[in-house]
Amino acid sequence: MEFAFDSRTDELRQTLLEFMDSHVYPAEPVFHQQLKQLDDRWAWDSVPILAHLRAEARKRGLWNLFLPGEHGAGLTNLQYAPLAEITGRSMHLAPAVLNCAAPDTGNMEVLAMFGTPEQKQRWLEPLLTGEIRSSFAMTEPDVASSDATNIATRIERDGDEYVINGRKWWITGAMNPNAQIFIVMGNTDPTAPRHSQQSMILVPRDTPGLEMKRGMEVFGYDDHSHGGHAELKLTNVRAPTANLIGDEGYGFAIAQARLGPGRIHHCMRSIGVAERAIELMCERANQRVAFGQPLAKQGVIRDWIADSRVRVEQLRLLVLKTAWLMDTVGNKGAHTEIQAIKIATPSTVEWILDKAIQIHGAGGLSQDFPLAEAFAGIRTLRFADGPDEVHKSALARAELARHTGER
Repeated sequence: MEFAFDSRTDELRQTLLEFMDSHVYPAEPVFHQQLKQLDDRWAWDSVPILAHLRAEARKRGLWNLFLPGEHGAGLTNLQYAPLAEITGRSMHLAPAVLNCAAPDTGNMEVLAMFGTPEQKQRWLEPLLTGEIRSSFAMTEPDVASSDATNIATRIERDGDEYVINGRKWWITGAMNPNAQIFIVMGNTDPTAPRHSQQSMILVPRDTPGLEMKRGMEVFGYDDHSHGGHAELKLTNVRAPTANLIGDEGYGFAIAQARLGPGRIHHCMRSIGVAERAIELMCERANQRVAFGQPLAKQGVIRDWIADSRVRVEQLRLLVLKTAWLMDTVGNKGAHTEIQAIKIATPSTVEWILDKAIQIHGAGGLSQDFPLAEAFAGIRTLRFADGPDEVHKSALARAELARHTGER
C-alpha cells in the first residue's frame, strides 16, 4: 500500500484541518454552553452553533465524507481514514458537524445498500441532509447480545403489517426527539436456521407502542451531547410490511454488513482521541512542577509519552492497512484485520488516556478536561460492535485454521 495521501485526500485533509482550527475547536465551549441552555437537554442537535458549523462544512465540501458511492462524497476507506482521525480530536462536535456521526452513519449505510427506493426517499434523504437523526435498536437487556442470534424481540407478520414486541437498551441517540426513525432488529422466524431468524424493520419514533423507558449512563455520563442511550419497550408496535429492510431472515447478514465500516470508523476517530490526549499530556507535563522539577523531566513521564507515540503510530498503520484491504479485497478479505483493529484500538487508546489522566492528577478525573469522558467513551468500544472476547475468539479461530487446519 502507498503511505502518501493522494491529491484528493490531501486537499480535503488540509481543508478540514483549517476548518477545525478556525471553526470547530473555538466552537467547543459554545456548543457545551448552548447545550446547557436547552429546555430539552437531549435535543443536542438543535443548538444554534451546530447549524452554523454544518452550513460552513457544506460550503467546504466536508459533508457525508464517510459514505462512498452516489449518496456520499465517494471516498474510499483509505481516503476517509485520515479525515475521520481529525474529527476524532473533537469527538462530540466534529463528526456531527460533518454529518459523519454514529449511529446515523451506519444507518445511512444500511439504507443506501439495502433500502427500497421508497425507504431511501422517506428516510435516507433527510438523514443525508442532516434534517433528522436515527437510532439502531439491536442490543437487549435479557439476552447476551454479543451473539446477535440471541435477539429475542419478536417481529410477527399480521396481514400487511408486522407486530413487534420486545425490549431494547443502549440504543444510542434515541433520547434525542429528532431521532425520528429506528432500525429495529428482531426475530421473524424462530424455526429458521440460526442465522436466518432475524430481520430488520423501520419503526418511526411516533409509532404507538414504542416507549422510551429511560436514558442509560456510562460511568455516570448520560451522553446527552449526542442523544444519550435509551432503554426502549415495544408493545404491539405495528409497522407496514413495506418497512422491512431487505427480505425476512436477512437481518443478521445486514448487521454484519453494517458493522464492518462502523468498526473501522470508530477506530479511525479513536486515533484522533489519542492524538489529542498526547497533546494534553505534553502540555501538562511542561506546565506542572513536582518535587522540584517539571513533570516533563521525570523519567516515568517521558516513558509514558514515548510509549504513547509508539503505540499510536503502530495503531494508525494497522487501521490504514485495514482500510486499504477493505478497498482492495473487500470486507470479507479484510476480516482478520477488522477483528484486529477492533481488539487493538480501544485498549491502546484507553492506555494512552489513562496515562494522560495520571499526568493531570485529580484534574484528569474532572470535567475541566476532556480526558475522563473520553476514557468512558473509549472503554465502551470494548463492548460496542461486539466485545473484545468475541473478536479475539474469531481471530484466533481464523489463525488456527490458517496454520493447522483447525476450525
